[in-house]
Amino acid sequence: MYRRLVVLVLIAAVAAIVSSRAVQAFTLGYSRGVNVGLERIQFATPTLAPFAHARHCAQYPDECRVHRMAFRGGKLALTDKRWAELTAVNAQVNRSIRPERNLLGVAGEEWLIAPKAGDCNDYAVTKRHELIARGWPSRALLLAEVVVPSGEHHLVVVVRVNEGDFVIDNLNANIRPWNKTQYRWVRIQTPRDPTTWATIGKVSA
Repeated sequence: MYRRLVVLVLIAAVAAIVSSRAVQAFTLGYSRGVNVGLERIQFATPTLAPFAHARHCAQYPDECRVHRMAFRGGKLALTDKRWAELTAVNAQVNRSIRPERNLLGVAGEEWLIAPKAGDCNDYAVTKRHELIARGWPSRALLLAEVVVPSGEHHLVVVVRVNEGDFVIDNLNANIRPWNKTQYRWVRIQTPRDPTTWATIGKVSA
């Protein structure tokens, strides 16, 4: 009887783990064992950074420094721990900042970390800041400017991991492959230097 109970407990534990992994794969929109959504962003020609990003770097210089540690260890694997951190930070920042439109245009843009209220820029730089504080390398967390279907410009974070390039932003609670967002891509930070940006070329596997 005792052995049967132990077996049942083990079966239940394995089933729970399998179920959790299945939910994770479904939420991400891909299976780690299948080459789906693994097209990589290709950096094309150098381009000017958004003007507001220069102001952001002046206000938060550590966010824009090149750290040698950022390039150690090769490609970043999306482990269960990192997946948990990514989903938690994405959800927490989306909840903690009250949406507030910038009515002053480009001249009034301020990319602030953890304001009480803000727009997409504030969500993006706050998420990047929080993940770096948890030990994520800056090369894996790139700010990118996109255009949404309505025509508005929007700032997101591209998360570059071994499994692909994914997007976290405040317009969608899900973490999605970058090429499944229906956004038009304008420019992106380069992995080696947070102060330099590039246009985006054709996709490469």
